Amino acid sequence: MFIRIVKMSFHEEHIPKFLENFDVMKEKIRGANGNRFLELYQDKYNPCIFFTYSFWETEDDLENYRRSELFYDVWTFTKKLFNEKPEAWSVDKVVSLP
Repeated sequence: MFIRIVKMSFHEEHIPKFLENFDVMKEKIRGANGNRFLELYQDKYNPCIFFTYSFWETEDDLENYRRSELFYDVWTFTKKLFNEKPEAWSVDKVVSLP
C-alpha cells in the first residue's frame, strides 16, 4: 500500500464549485478499486490550496483509476478551476506513531 498526495490551488471564486463537486464525487473516488482511504485538506493559511490524501493498494490500482471514466469526469471539471499547475507525490509510509 502507498499514499498519494495531490496539491491543488484554485482561484478563490472557484472554491465553492470545487467543494460541491468533490462532495458529489468523493464516495465514488473512495469506492474505486484499490482505494482504501481518502481525505481532503485545506491549507490553514492559504485557503486556495487543497490537498487530497489517499491510500492505494497498488500502483496499478491508482493507474487504473487515472485511466477511468470517473477520473476523466473529476479531472475535466476540476482542472478548469486551477490557478496553478497541480503537483502530486506517491510516497511510502516510513514511520507511523499511534
